Formats: sequence, C-alpha cells, structure tokens
Amino acid sequence: MNWRFWRKKDANKKKSASREWFDAILFAVIAATLIRTFFIEAYTIPTPSMERSLLVGDFLFVSKVNYGARMPMTPISFPFAHHTMPVLNTKAYWDGIKLPYYRLPGLSDVKRGDVVVFNYPMEADSPYYRPVDKRENYIKRCQGEPGDTLAILNAQVYVNGKMANNPPEAQTDYSVSTTSGGEYNPDVYKELNISDYNGDGHLTMTTDAAKKLRAYPGIKGVTPNISPRDLDDPFLPVFPNDPHYKWNVDNYGPIIIPKKGWTVKLDSLTIPIYKRAIQVYENNQVQVNGNEITINGKKADSYTFKMNYYWMMGDNRHDSADSRYWGFVPEDHIVGKALFIWMSWDSNESFFSKIRWSRLFRGVH
Repeated sequence: MNWRFWRKKDANKKKSASREWFDAILFAVIAATLIRTFFIEAYTIPTPSMERSLLVGDFLFVSKVNYGARMPMTPISFPFAHHTMPVLNTKAYWDGIKLPYYRLPGLSDVKRGDVVVFNYPMEADSPYYRPVDKRENYIKRCQGEPGDTLAILNAQVYVNGKMANNPPEAQTDYSVSTTSGGEYNPDVYKELNISDYNGDGHLTMTTDAAKKLRAYPGIKGVTPNISPRDLDDPFLPVFPNDPHYKWNVDNYGPIIIPKKGWTVKLDSLTIPIYKRAIQVYENNQVQVNGNEITINGKKADSYTFKMNYYWMMGDNRHDSADSRYWGFVPEDHIVGKALFIWMSWDSNESFFSKIRWSRLFRGVH
C-alpha cells in the first residue's frame, strides 16, 4: 500500500523491501485496531465464574456492534495491549487525554440473559485506579435491566416479581454425603463434571448433575448449600454492606436497578444503595450527615440518574464475584456481547486431549 499516493513523482518509484514491510505492518495494525474497537474482539475465560456455561480456557469473540461500539475514552494507547505492557509491566496507555463517554448506535440494548463483557466497576475508586475503558474485563450474565426490581429468594432470581429463567448450565454448591461416610469415587465426579474449586468439600455442579448423582449407589444425600434468609455473612458481605440490609448471596433484595431519567427519593434506606452510583459513576460530591444529604454542596432529598445501570451475575452462582458483591454496572462500562467460542483449551488434560473439540464454534447462550 502506497501511503504517499498524493505525490505523483513517486507513483512509479519502486519501494524498498523494508518500506513494503513497514507499510504492510502499519496497515495491519491500523486495520486490526479499527476492527477490535468498532466490530469484534477476542477474549478468553480465565476464571470459573461462568461455568458450566463457559469454561476456563474458552476463547470467545465478543461483538462491539450489538450494543453499539464505545468510542475510546483513552485514545492514546499501545496497540493490542489492554492496560499493561507485556514483559515491561508498565502502563500501555497515556491518560493525558481523556474523552467523554459516547457510544455509537447498536443493534439492540443489553437484555436480560445476555452474556456481557464489561469493565470492572470497582476499580473506579481503588488504589489501582485506571480509566473506564482500561479497567479489567469481566464477563457475566445480565440478570437485571435498567428499571427492573430484582430479588433473590433461596438462590432463585426474581425480576419484577416473576421467576427469572435459569441458565441451563448454571451451577451451585452442594454438600454430598455417602452411606459409608467417606469420600466418593472421583471418577464419578469427573464423569458428571462436578468440581471442588475451594478444596473444602463443597461440590459445585448443575441441577442436572445433582439429580443424576442422587441416583448413584452409595450416595446418601445431595443437598444444595443455601444461606438462610435474614442472615448476613460477615466473611462474604454483599452490597451495600449496610446494617439496614441483612442480605446474602442466596437471599437478596428486592433492589431497584437505576434507569436513566429515574428519580429516587434519598433517605437513610436508599442512600446506602445508590450513593456509589451517584458519587463515583456520575461524578457528584455526596455528603451524609445524620439525616441530611447534600449533593455538590446542596441539600437533596432526591436524585435523577444520568445513566442506565445493569445487574450482572455469574452462572456459577457460589463461585462468582458479581453484582451481589459490588452493585450496579454503569452503561459506560459495557464492552460488548459474547457471540461464540472459537477455541477451547483444557490445560489440565494431556497434550493430545487439550482441545475441547465439541466446544469449537459453539454459540454463547
């Protein structure tokens, strides 16, 4: 590709091999950057928070078109590096220039049930602060849209008073007891894709696997580990971690997810839930002094949200850090929609069995 096409005197001049290589590499970098920014990008699954819907070692293509491509907020960065330079372990971007959030028109809005990649919102006020588009990428399933009222009762999600559809491969933790009182055959666990992620004897499996395991000889009981209502766990506090709310991962809410243009009344019950969104994500100064609430130095008894928010949860419900722990995901953190798995690699298998052939080019549902 001749980058100096406007100079007629060079039109017939043969380029050197090094110049041809430089032009080709420059064109490839620009083209790939545009494709990654505006159309589609590859991601990998590093943790089991979405198992068994998505497995560790799954490589995904994520669409930027479905929800509309987000324009870069930190436009000056090293190509193909997200936030940290490989080997050097230094910043891969320059935050001297920051652009406001803007998203191109998309094919649809984020819907309940979508598997979504987004930037981790808790980095906004952490010691490891990075710009929004340079924060860690997370992948979860959207369980609540803007304006929804969401609750979790005995590990079952309810949205607007109706039972939500459960992902077919969703997992929870179970306690398994045997008639002999000892360990059960590990080959059976492998056959049913049962995992012990924490090594504490709490086995993680799908409801279908639990049903099959109960029918095996020597199994006395397979009981889901569900935290009782009105019992907050001090070791795993959930959002908003406030004494007014005795919630836990299995019994939570109800909670209203903010919607752009929605006005919430502010008082001692609502401010713990919405203060972070108002202050951190929408850039306001919030002060709470007894029963008095001030926003940007002015007394306030209500607030109207400027952005839409979402509620994200992992399909592996007892092994997922998600909205139950850190609250809402703002719309400016949304990256894209997971489309399909193009490669799946099991690092625990032997060399010739590492590729999970059955998962290649499988759609994400």
